Amino acid sequence: MPSAAERTRTLVHSTCSSVLLITGLEGARPEQLVPRLRNVGPEGDLFLLFPADSPAVRAATHAQDDELSAVLEITDVAPVSVPHRIRGRAWVTGWLTRVPGLAPPGSMTLRLEVNEAYVDDLWGASAVEPEAFAAALPDPLVADETELLQHLHAHHGEQVRSLCGLVAREGSGGMKSVTPLALDRFGLRVRFQDTSGHCFDARFEFPEPVTGLGPLRRAMRRLFEAAAD
Repeated sequence: MPSAAERTRTLVHSTCSSVLLITGLEGARPEQLVPRLRNVGPEGDLFLLFPADSPAVRAATHAQDDELSAVLEITDVAPVSVPHRIRGRAWVTGWLTRVPGLAPPGSMTLRLEVNEAYVDDLWGASAVEPEAFAAALPDPLVADETELLQHLHAHHGEQVRSLCGLVAREGSGGMKSVTPLALDRFGLRVRFQDTSGHCFDARFEFPEPVTGLGPLRRAMRRLFEAAAD
C-alpha cells in the first residue's frame, strides 16, 4: 500500500481543491485563499501561486521576518458520482514566506516550509514527518486518475459490475450500484451499494505496482478477465 507520505504528496500534486488557512486571517473569503497553482520543491517546500493582491500575499508581506504559520488543507472528492464522495483530506502545516521573482506579472509565489503533515483518507489516518514528505513521490497515475475513473464509469460499467464475482460477501451479486472509486499504482478501489442503501468498499490489488498507462491497461485487462471466469 502507498505510505502516508506518498498519499499526501499525491494529493498535493493532484487537481483536488485546496485552501490556505493563515493564522490571524479569519476575515478573508475562502475563495480568496485558494492557490492558483501548487507544487513541491526539491527540499519538500510547497510553492503556492496567488494573485499579487490576495489576502495571503498581504499577510506574508506584513509578516516580513516574523514566522507566519499556515495550513494548506486539501479535500479529495471522487471524480464520479458515488455515495459519500469525499475520499479524504490532507493538511500540510508550516511557515509562510514570499518568494519574489518566481511568478508571472500580477501574481506572487508563496513558500510553505513544511513543519508537519497529516492525511485522513480511504487508507486511514496518519501523521507525516517533513523528511518523509520531502522524500516521497506522488503516485504515477495522479495526473490521469480522474479521466481514467470517469472512463471506467461511463464506458466499462458492466466490466466493473462483474467485479461483484470477486467479492466474498453474501449477496454481493445484487448490488444497486458498483462504482470505481479510486485508482493508484497498486490497484483499484470500488464502492458497492446494496439494495438497502448500505455501502462498502472492495480493493482489487494488481499483481505488481504499475508504472504508467501501458502496464495499467494490462493489469485492468487481467482483473476483468479474472472476474469473467
